[in-house]
Amino acid sequence: MTEHEHVPQRGSPVARAALLVYLLLIVYASWFPFSGWRSSGLSPFEFLNLAPQRYWTRFDVMVNVVGYIPFGTLLVLAMYPRVRGLLAVLLAALAGVLVSGTMETVQNYLPSRVPSNLDFFTNSAGCLIGAFLGAAWSRSLLDQSRLYRLRRRWFAPHASQGLVLLALWPLAQIYPQGYLFGHGQVLPIISEWLSEWLDTNIDLVAMLRPGAEMSVEQYWLSETIITACGMTGAVLTLLCLLRRGAPRYPLMLAMLGAALLVKTLASSLLFTPDNAFVWITPGAQGGFVIGAIMLAGLAFAPQVAQRRLAVVTLLLSLIVVNTIPVNPYFVATLQGWVQGKFLNFNGAAQFLSLAWPFAALWFLLLPSHKLNRQ
Repeated sequence: MTEHEHVPQRGSPVARAALLVYLLLIVYASWFPFSGWRSSGLSPFEFLNLAPQRYWTRFDVMVNVVGYIPFGTLLVLAMYPRVRGLLAVLLAALAGVLVSGTMETVQNYLPSRVPSNLDFFTNSAGCLIGAFLGAAWSRSLLDQSRLYRLRRRWFAPHASQGLVLLALWPLAQIYPQGYLFGHGQVLPIISEWLSEWLDTNIDLVAMLRPGAEMSVEQYWLSETIITACGMTGAVLTLLCLLRRGAPRYPLMLAMLGAALLVKTLASSLLFTPDNAFVWITPGAQGGFVIGAIMLAGLAFAPQVAQRRLAVVTLLLSLIVVNTIPVNPYFVATLQGWVQGKFLNFNGAAQFLSLAWPFAALWFLLLPSHKLNRQ
């Protein structure tokens, strides 16, 4: 490969898409749970005083710094190769100050959040550290890395945004869900918002199923459908981006293995180690087997068919997961979930869980000429 081929003619679409997604995660994590907006009567910039914080832990400082390091790195990578070196670091650091300052300022109007100068300074420091890392790694990551060469060899040119979505799918398993791969369950949240806004109890799920109580067998069947369709839709999104010579089965197994590993670790961390495999239910097992059979048969289907079936299965999963009541067994399990100092983290995880299928559908429904270019 020549030196000219190493240098991208344009910036990295993957870096820009990942930067946008990460910024949305920061916003959601900083302002979660988006309720009870009111004015405290104080200046929104009161947190910028230099008074030391009375209540803080090393964990808080670590999370604030580490959480903004990827943001600073992605800022520099997104600007490369137009802006690089020290100028890129300075611009990324300035962006980190502005974003962190905005997050803390808006927290003045959220009763469940407390703006903090310590958060502001540690977030900004994390972004600066990430900017230096991005400047040091940008050439090797974007021009000369083995991953970059594999991306060109295995994936179609239009796959950049799709790769970001696929990388986020395992992370979407972190937030506790009633059903394995049951992402996008938005109706209960909308019901809660409407109930608070209209000051009356509103249950949109119950309105869709008036007077209907589900049996154990119906919950089992529903989870089987949700798991099979959610799994099939996500992996088909990967398959329709691959070139002919790509190792399809190893990539499928890697994607599924990463998702189940994250699910297990998250269950162990958010609940107790004894609940690490609480997600392995009869419905989840049946859905996983059905999804695996479907994927084995569709692995080498035409890309157009894979894309259309991905849309259908994701839509079916969304319909089922939003039209069945919350699993009472799952509600009992949640009693052992103490969010505590993971509030920011859980907000970002919930955002991923809710938004992933809708983002995937948006990508899959892009104009066909964008998805068929080779």
